Amino acid sequence: MTEKQRKIFYTAIFFIGIILMYFQIQIFRNTFISWKIPALIIIIVGIVIFLVDFKNYKRTYEYSGFELYLYSWMHYIIGFGFIACSMFMLTNYYFADQNVKTESYEIVDRTSIRGTTKGRIGEEQPVFTINYKGENKELVFKNEFYEKMNFYKTVQFETRKGLFGFEILENKKLN
Repeated sequence: MTEKQRKIFYTAIFFIGIILMYFQIQIFRNTFISWKIPALIIIIVGIVIFLVDFKNYKRTYEYSGFELYLYSWMHYIIGFGFIACSMFMLTNYYFADQNVKTESYEIVDRTSIRGTTKGRIGEEQPVFTINYKGENKELVFKNEFYEKMNFYKTVQFETRKGLFGFEILENKKLN
């Protein structure tokens, strides 16, 4: 590849990684998986690609010293790391088993976050914590449930076993 092609390639990978990061977060919210697994995938892939491709990156850009390492790590972690992790999460999600199991769990804790759901920037979204098989899982709901969030006692949802064994959450309902 020429230097110009490599610059286009690295920039494209970086922005694809950022876009997939958004989808990965949405899938993560609906998957029962420890945050450590996606984080490890992102970091390991970033390190491996760094070791394999750093020489090309160094020839492509005119950075030196600290800047060279900072920008290359940023490209490798955000670009390649998030692409690999998104592929893992999306594959687990979309190739899940078809057997559906309905479950109900008591709400352990309530909080909220500022949301950006469908153009409603800055509106509060309720977050309910449940104890799912011994681990706390935060479930984010749409802002329309925020005002009455203290009245809900349980969360009911359907689960399916994902391709890699991580359970997928669907059809969340507050009771």
